Amino acid sequence: MKLPAYAAALMPSVLIASLSGTFGASAAQAAEFRGLPSVNMEATVKAAQIDPRRPDDTLTPGAKAGVLLVEQALRDRKLLDAKWVDGYFGTTTVAAYGKYQKSLGLSGLDANGLPGKMSLSKLGAGRFKVTGVLDPGPRVSLGRFVVNARTRDMLAEAKRLFKRDLKLDQGSYNPGGDPTSAGTHDGGGVVDISVKGMSAADRTAAVRALRLAGFAAWVRNPEQDDWPWHIHAVAISDTSLSGQAQHQVGDYYLGLNGLAGRAPDDGPKVTIRTWEERRRR
Repeated sequence: MKLPAYAAALMPSVLIASLSGTFGASAAQAAEFRGLPSVNMEATVKAAQIDPRRPDDTLTPGAKAGVLLVEQALRDRKLLDAKWVDGYFGTTTVAAYGKYQKSLGLSGLDANGLPGKMSLSKLGAGRFKVTGVLDPGPRVSLGRFVVNARTRDMLAEAKRLFKRDLKLDQGSYNPGGDPTSAGTHDGGGVVDISVKGMSAADRTAAVRALRLAGFAAWVRNPEQDDWPWHIHAVAISDTSLSGQAQHQVGDYYLGLNGLAGRAPDDGPKVTIRTWEERRRR
């Protein structure tokens, strides 16, 4: 049925009034959200991995503004002294963020001091919006090993680049599973890969493929510790990393080999990119 001309003319204003009455509050909230400053989670998590391992107070590029907003929110919750609100996500800020996570009722890997999607959103409520959200995804099985969905996808990309299979010797979420791992496998994002049947060139090519896919990865040999030849790989910016694995990522960015002696990285050299950065290219 065709509406009379005067009724048709009234419809837009009636709809606007109706929608305003129904959705006015949410529209106001959306407008407020749009006006908030933003914290880029990718950059902030990157700083939380690298800054604690720096020998100085150099700031992680692109992270200062977001880190400052996080530190200000922690300060206002009485979890961080004002003198540490400096845009540097060092050990003190990591510890403060871990306390904040525990205040939300989180524990274990969920209170590891790395900003997670839920905790960062709660911290920013009414203060800042979160962009560049990271999420390791659910735990999944790869044969007899457990990893998370993000790590699984990264391994699939590394296999594609390597053009051969990569067989795991150890997965993630394996507390106490291997005493020589020093806790790196306690959380997510960490795997050991068998090098059985690989030549030295193959091992280097496998590490290159893993690094290109977003892992901090190294060939490990028996001269370094009481372990067989293998490749150790840590998914950069996985928010479920154990503290020890976080340190290895920071060392990788700083050109080190991720071991306790903090020796120089033995390569191969690639441009360091996270999984998300690679996917955007």
